[in-house]
Amino acid sequence: MGRENMGKAAGNKEVKRGGVPQPGILAPLPPLGRYLFFSVTPGGDPRTGIKALAVAADGVSTVVGAGLSLLQALGRSVPGLRVFPAMHGAGFDVPSTQDALWIWLRGDDRGELMHRTHTLEKILGTAFRLDHVVDAFKHDDGRDLTGYEDGTENPVGEDAVAAACTDDGGSFVAVQQWVHDFPAFHALPRSEQDDAIGRRRDDNEELDDAPESAHVKRTAQESFSPEAFILRRSMPWTEGRSGGLLFVAFGHTLDAFEVQMRRMAGLEDGIVDALFRFSRPVSGGYYWCPPVVKGRLDFAFPEG
Repeated sequence: MGRENMGKAAGNKEVKRGGVPQPGILAPLPPLGRYLFFSVTPGGDPRTGIKALAVAADGVSTVVGAGLSLLQALGRSVPGLRVFPAMHGAGFDVPSTQDALWIWLRGDDRGELMHRTHTLEKILGTAFRLDHVVDAFKHDDGRDLTGYEDGTENPVGEDAVAAACTDDGGSFVAVQQWVHDFPAFHALPRSEQDDAIGRRRDDNEELDDAPESAHVKRTAQESFSPEAFILRRSMPWTEGRSGGLLFVAFGHTLDAFEVQMRRMAGLEDGIVDALFRFSRPVSGGYYWCPPVVKGRLDFAFPEG
């Protein structure tokens, strides 16, 4: 997709400074995804690399998010951005593994994604270090590796734009890598699997009599006050014998994701989400995705 089509892909949400959200945020999931997690090297000055990245990343096939530490190094302040909070539940942890820079590569060829990774490393220069890479893919028309449909309650159209994007065209994103315990999951009878999710796997129908621990009930977006709508853009991942879900949720605020995560962990009412019976997060980070202004990412950090 060319830069001239960005406004149309982003729902024509023209905002302050003439910007639009990065179109890849609102676009359907690609066949393949690659997630890059960078830190700033000790003593490094990230300004040159970020200026180059702002021009090179199109916001369509390459979606970019900056962590709090990076923005502070750039002299930039974004109200509402914070470090991902570590949480603890009964017998499990929800870790914080905050990185400085997060990049989501979208595409349909693993080789091309690898080459693009190397190009981005070169563009960013020695001030950045690539610490972690997760390769992901679209599975069975949008299902998690457990077989259940992911993102059923996603808002669509203008509601998606309102949920995912701020008034100035930016977006916040929460990113977690979840690792599934497949032997534990497959040991559960089908009825218990359905109860854990709160939907029937065969037809994706919500269960009226699902237990309070069902994931659907724990995260019902309209059950919070204020309502906690987010736009999920998660993708399954595998490496060797391991696999799970790279959870990605965009929002006009981080609050919506955070209240959902707290309830899942049982911190609100003591009821733990049944997902923790067979899956655990091993990472967690918050990032701000700058808008696109005049064909480039607008980090809007002070010059000098």
